[in-house]
Amino acid sequence: MFAVNYDNARTAYLWVDNPAKAADARAVGLIARTQQEQGVLPEGNIVSVKRVR
Repeated sequence: MFAVNYDNARTAYLWVDNPAKAADARAVGLIARTQQEQGVLPEGNIVSVKRVR
């Protein structure tokens, strides 16, 4: 599980099932942006993605 932090202090959570992708910070960032484009994650400027679990 990852916390997706936005520039307006909001936080959304992202679950990545694939362990190989979850270990790659770049892949997780791409997944977050893709899910944002699909409407799964809220709109806004993502400032960081951090593993929380």
